[in-house]
Amino acid sequence: MNSIKIAKFTIGQVVKHRFFPFRGVVYDIDPEFDNTDEWYDAIPEDVRPHKDQPFYHLFAENEETSYVAYVSEQNLLADESGKPVSHPELREWFEEPESGVYVPRDRAH
Repeated sequence: MNSIKIAKFTIGQVVKHRFFPFRGVVYDIDPEFDNTDEWYDAIPEDVRPHKDQPFYHLFAENEETSYVAYVSEQNLLADESGKPVSHPELREWFEEPESGVYVPRDRAH
């Protein structure tokens, strides 16, 4: 019997990585791992997350660049800094944040 996975973070929420210096905005959520085995196996075994947890697609950034990241729930924390995220794809997907959460745009137009 499969248990229902409830994501801790929401679409539009700003999060940061627990160990690495980057943060980002959640734009999609997989209820459990849904990437390639090659991607998963490339993670060092001692820090490899379990597959049976939510994984988040992020518009991520660090001090040097912007990129897309795929991160397990166990490796994310809520970013309470209040600082905006400047990823170039944000404006296409989200309105300005309300109470620290980016509001998804109506993508039907």
